[in-house]
Amino acid sequence: MKDFKGYIHGINLGGWLSQCNHTKERYETFIVEKDIETIGKWGLDHIRVPVDYDLVEEKDGTYKEEGFAYIQRAIDWCGKYNLNMVLDLHKTFGYSFDDGEQEGGFFENEAYQERFYKLWEQFATRFGKYEDRLCFELLNEVTKKEYCDIWNRVSKTCIERIRVITPTIRILVGGYYNNSIVALKDLQAPYDENIIYNFHCYEPLIFTHQGAHWIPSMDTSFRMAFDSSYKTYADNAQAQLGNRPEELTVDDPEKKLGIEYFEQYMEEAVRVANERNVALYCGEYGVINLASPEDSLKWYENIGACFEKYKIGRAAWSYKEMDFGIADAHMDPVRDRILKLL
Repeated sequence: MKDFKGYIHGINLGGWLSQCNHTKERYETFIVEKDIETIGKWGLDHIRVPVDYDLVEEKDGTYKEEGFAYIQRAIDWCGKYNLNMVLDLHKTFGYSFDDGEQEGGFFENEAYQERFYKLWEQFATRFGKYEDRLCFELLNEVTKKEYCDIWNRVSKTCIERIRVITPTIRILVGGYYNNSIVALKDLQAPYDENIIYNFHCYEPLIFTHQGAHWIPSMDTSFRMAFDSSYKTYADNAQAQLGNRPEELTVDDPEKKLGIEYFEQYMEEAVRVANERNVALYCGEYGVINLASPEDSLKWYENIGACFEKYKIGRAAWSYKEMDFGIADAHMDPVRDRILKLL
């Protein structure tokens, strides 16, 4: 398995140029240069910057120069504070992982796909020259497994068109079920040596999303401790997540969950990466701020040890707010210790 040098210890800037009210005020004030300086002082090596097409495109596809300027600003700030950057297209015209965005038709509509290719050609033309410290992430969290074959075709075409402009920039590709680790085996073989396989990890979801208001079946008052038995995890998942029970395989269901859970979870991804000689990257992972800071720390300790064991690069979700903010006051008691694990 290849190393993803320069992208081992990172954090997301969620809610800045994506998943937000797309206004000048938001762009100018949610993240400022001081935040990038802080991340650099934290000792991290990169940031992941999610962007929505709304930032750089009108509904009719006309480009917004001021939107591209905010991406340029992020790249420049990273250069100043010795950080690398992942440019993540979090929403494209016709598709979002979030049904609430009311974007649809991308996987069925070749005109929408063409618009997607052209947007990436714009990114490549404008920002490809920073390839020594910038990577491209084609699309955040494909949802349905039924999209797998279409996504393999679309992503390959997009990579081919990017390669005409910038032949060697590193490109991240994830799979269905919201960049699930189980989807990696169904991704097309790496197009070239500069492709990275990307996954997200919020497992066990019943812990990291306890009380999450956006999960329809979740009791928003539900809480659980990290130091719980596998049986407790499974029972809670069945009760709170309904048709999405956690897949926890263990000989002793009364045993408390630990690093072996994450090792088991990542095992297949590591196998696939080794077989295809491709680097692995976890573009999102984190714990909702409804969990206690002490329990969040335990989760980071266990998953962090697993990342280190397999030498997997990662970016925690998220720098501030977005229900997961590491810079938020909620994390004050444990932040310094968590930063050493990111």
